Amino acid sequence: MRSFVLRRAARADMEAVARLHRHVRKACLPYLPELHTPQQDLAFFEQHVFPASTIWLAEDEGQVIGFAVFKQDWLDHLYVDPAWHSRGVGTALLTTVRQDAAELNLWTFQENGQARRFYERHGFRAVELTDGSGNEERTPDALYRWTRNQAG
Repeated sequence: MRSFVLRRAARADMEAVARLHRHVRKACLPYLPELHTPQQDLAFFEQHVFPASTIWLAEDEGQVIGFAVFKQDWLDHLYVDPAWHSRGVGTALLTTVRQDAAELNLWTFQENGQARRFYERHGFRAVELTDGSGNEERTPDALYRWTRNQAG
């Protein structure tokens, strides 16, 4: 089995992160509308994500295979290349993000059963379900929360 490494992202990683974000959404979330171009995705990461967040990458032989984006007590993104699903990449990224956190919150789409099962296995609990009117995709979502005290 091949191994991967984790490291903090640098601005030079921005294009690879934006590409992986788009790839995973298309492959794993086909029910979502495609609202942005690849250039708009890159601009979003450049203007909003990279300047305001801490980003951890998982790499295999220099290729980004997963990433986690967080700030304060929010996990804003956790994406893993589908070829690397069920190989510990998501767990490693999540463990790194939670290392110093007392609490983490995140949104995921209700229809994303794979993500919901992943987060529930890692101690997150659904605390709110919405009709999707508050997200850009207008797709029902779920708010999840993990706290260190709850996790034991």
